[in-house]
Amino acid sequence: MRINRSTDLYFLNNWSKENSIFNKLIENYKAYILKFLNTFAKKINPMPFQSLKPQVESILNSGELSVDNRLMQICELLKENIPYYNWVGFYFKNGDKNELKLGPFAGEPTDHIIIPFGKGICGQVAVSNQNFVVADVEAQDNYIACSIHVKAEIVVPLFLNGENVGQIDIDSNTANPFSNKDERFLEFVNEKVAEILS
Repeated sequence: MRINRSTDLYFLNNWSKENSIFNKLIENYKAYILKFLNTFAKKINPMPFQSLKPQVESILNSGELSVDNRLMQICELLKENIPYYNWVGFYFKNGDKNELKLGPFAGEPTDHIIIPFGKGICGQVAVSNQNFVVADVEAQDNYIACSIHVKAEIVVPLFLNGENVGQIDIDSNTANPFSNKDERFLEFVNEKVAEILS
């Protein structure tokens, strides 16, 4: 059998290069699968509401910080720890006016600094005094679009001495992600916030 060393070397060099590319593809594929599984696991795992409650109380009980600073930290806490909370913010009644004014928030900046009562989801909650869960924002006629990425929204009113003085507003880039567990948790957050506003 005749051995052509130059041909063999050419084959080995090219096989090595192709094998390297193949291995790179495999590594990229594995990284993609791991990322997908991690994202999926976050969605199906029990939401960390119970573990977040002590952190909410700890932040709000930090008397050395201003109220706005504490509310900002609450917004950041929820946005960073609940995967489908993409924008978290507080709106408060603007003095004696029938409108809401944006307070602390975490997420992309918004143009909606002032919202008249009755307008959009937040404005409707200011009038109804009821939680408003929107599974699909495109199905809502009275909706103020904040971002093309937002697919769902939940707004929970904040009461102080029985009066609706504000609300917590959550935008999600995930369709229909909210449940009654979100409502109960956000009601808890607002109850604790009311304690530092009184």
